[in-house]
Amino acid sequence: MFQKSNKFHFVWGILSLLFFVASCGGESVPPPQKGAIPKAVVKKEEPVKVADQKEPLKKEEPEYQYTPAGKPDPFKPFIELTPVRERVRTTPLTPLQKYDISQLKLVAIISTPDGNVALVEDSAGRGYFIKRGTEIGKNEGKVTKILKDRVIIEELYEDVLGKVKKSEIPLFLHKIEEGGES
Repeated sequence: MFQKSNKFHFVWGILSLLFFVASCGGESVPPPQKGAIPKAVVKKEEPVKVADQKEPLKKEEPEYQYTPAGKPDPFKPFIELTPVRERVRTTPLTPLQKYDISQLKLVAIISTPDGNVALVEDSAGRGYFIKRGTEIGKNEGKVTKILKDRVIIEELYEDVLGKVKKSEIPLFLHKIEEGGES
């Protein structure tokens, strides 16, 4: 059933295609009659009228020229991102400034007459003595207080809006229990 229908559609499509091709021939020129001599068409030049010359000539409009004065540059983005300000350090980094504060462990606090001194250990097991004012951490942290059980570090960070803020980060001393370390 479907095969006969497909053949019918195929034949119908071919016939309609032939009809369209035959009708696209354009206009044909009738064949010339025998014995007729074609006449040459001669154009007569008309003399220029004086009245036409006296008419004011039409002013030609100047071509449009783009003047960018007072207009935004179409090739610049509408929103300009401010470049990230990198802080330039004049002094070399100390070993404690190469570590993040979370990588350091507070091991001991020593009380002295000049003030408390703390011992911190990095992830490799190396120990460093710190006192009040010591620079520590990657984000320009400074030791502000050394208490009996913790060290307070004040660190700078940049919030979402780009403002520089300070945060206090405590490092706690882990107490050793009897029978092992905790």
